[in-house]
Amino acid sequence: MRRSRPRVRDIGSGMLIDDDRLFLADDAPVAGDPTLPLRVAAAAAADGAYLDRAMLDRLASDTPPMPEPWPDVARHLFEDLMSTGSDLVQVVGDLDQVGLFVHLIPEWGPCRHRPQRNAYHRFTVDRHLLETAAEAGRLAHAVDRPDLLVVGALLHDIGKGYPGDHTEVGIELVRTIATRMGYAGGDVDLLVAMVEHHLLLPDAATRRDLDDAGTIRAVADSVGSRVLLGLLDALTEADSVATGPSAWSSWKADLVRDLVARVGHVLTGGDVGDVVGGSAPTPEQRALLVAGADVISGEGSTLTVVTVDRPGVFSKVAGVLALNGLDVVEASAHTEGGRALSVFRVTDVFGQAPAWSDVGGQIERALAGRLAIAARLGERSRTYRQAPTSARPARPRVTVDNETSAMATVLEVSCPDGVGVLYRITRAFADLDLDIVSARVQTIGSDLVDAFYLLDGSGRKITDAEHLAEIELSVLRWVAVDF
Repeated sequence: MRRSRPRVRDIGSGMLIDDDRLFLADDAPVAGDPTLPLRVAAAAAADGAYLDRAMLDRLASDTPPMPEPWPDVARHLFEDLMSTGSDLVQVVGDLDQVGLFVHLIPEWGPCRHRPQRNAYHRFTVDRHLLETAAEAGRLAHAVDRPDLLVVGALLHDIGKGYPGDHTEVGIELVRTIATRMGYAGGDVDLLVAMVEHHLLLPDAATRRDLDDAGTIRAVADSVGSRVLLGLLDALTEADSVATGPSAWSSWKADLVRDLVARVGHVLTGGDVGDVVGGSAPTPEQRALLVAGADVISGEGSTLTVVTVDRPGVFSKVAGVLALNGLDVVEASAHTEGGRALSVFRVTDVFGQAPAWSDVGGQIERALAGRLAIAARLGERSRTYRQAPTSARPARPRVTVDNETSAMATVLEVSCPDGVGVLYRITRAFADLDLDIVSARVQTIGSDLVDAFYLLDGSGRKITDAEHLAEIELSVLRWVAVDF
C-alpha cells in the first residue's frame, strides 16, 4: 500500500509544517527580520514540531542582529516560547546548536554544557535552566505576572556560568539582559529580585522555625510585595522539580506553602502574631509533660519522647534513629518543670514504615546509658559507607544567625552526609550543655544542611564570641569523627 504524503500546513509568515517538521518557504525573507528565529521557535514549540536543519543554518547565517532594546514583538515572542512547556527544551536546544540562542542572549554562552557542582542536580546548567522554564510554564496560571515568571525561571541560575557567587553574579547579568530585552524599570527590578531571592523560600522553609515571628518578618521584609512572593513561590517549585527527585517532596512543598501563607498574611497588613506560635507544645504534649511519666511513642512518621531533662537526650534519640535507618527531617524540643519533650519527624531511607516498638526499646536503653550508640553507629557506618560521588562534598561549615530569632541563636551546620551525623552534631551541643529548642534537617544530594535553635544552659541566646567559637570547634570536631 502506497503511503500518502503528509499534508503541508501553512501557519503564516512563510512558516510551513510538514508532519512534525517546521520549515520556511523558499521565498520567505530572512535577512530583514531579526525576530524570525524567535517566531519559528515559538511556533514550533507551540505545535510540538522540530526545526528543520537547513532552515536553522539559513537563519544562523542571514538573520540580522536584534535591535537594542528589543522591540516589543521580540520580547513577547520570547515570552511565548518560554511558556510552551516541555517542548521548549528541544526547540531552544536546536537554536543553540547553530548559535542562535547565544545570538539572542550572549550571557548564555558560559552556561552551555556546564556541569553542576552538586550531585543532586540531574542536568547541566543550561539544561536545568530550560527545564525550570518549562516547569514554570506549567505554574504560570497561579501568578500575577506569568511573563516574568517564565523569563525569570530561565535566567535564575545564569550566574553559574561565571566565577564567584552565582546569585550575586546573576543579579548583574539579569539586569543587563532584561534591560536589553526592553522591559520597563519595574519589571527589570522584579526579574532581578527573582534572581536575588530564588533560594529565599526553600532556605527559610527548611532551615528556619516557621513559628518564630522573626522568620516571617525577615522573609516579608526581603520580599516586600505579594506579586514577588507569588513569583518566588512558583519559581521555588519549578526550580526544585527541575533539579531532581530529591529536591522536591511533599514535606518541602508543605513547608514552602505554609511559609508563603504566613508571609502573605503579613504582606497584606496582617499581624505576624496571628500566624506564629501555634505548633509546640500542643495541649496534648503539654499534658504529657505535666503528667510526669516517661513517654516514647511513635505514630506514622512522628516520634514523641518525654523524659527527665538532662544533657544529651536529643542526641541519644537521634543516634538510635540513625541506627534504625531513619532520617530526621524536622525536630523540636521543649523543656518545662524539669521535663524534656522532643518530637522528631522521620523518613525511612529504605522506604519502610518505622518499627516503633523496636526503636522505642533501644531509646529506653540509650537514655538509661545501656546502649553503646557511638560504637554501634561505627559498625553501621562501615557496613553502609556511601560510595563517593563525582560532586565535591560540602566542606564542614558552621554559621551563626543571632538576628532572625529573638528567642534563640540559630546555628546552621553544613557538612557531608553520613551515618549518625545528626547524632554527632547534637553530641557536640550536649558536651557544652546547650538546649536544642528546634531543628530543621535536610539532605541535599550528598550533603547535610541542619539548622538548630539553641539556648545556653541558663536558657538565653548565645552572644558571647568566645562561647560561639567553642561551639563551632566542638561541632567541627565531632563532624570529623570517623567511627
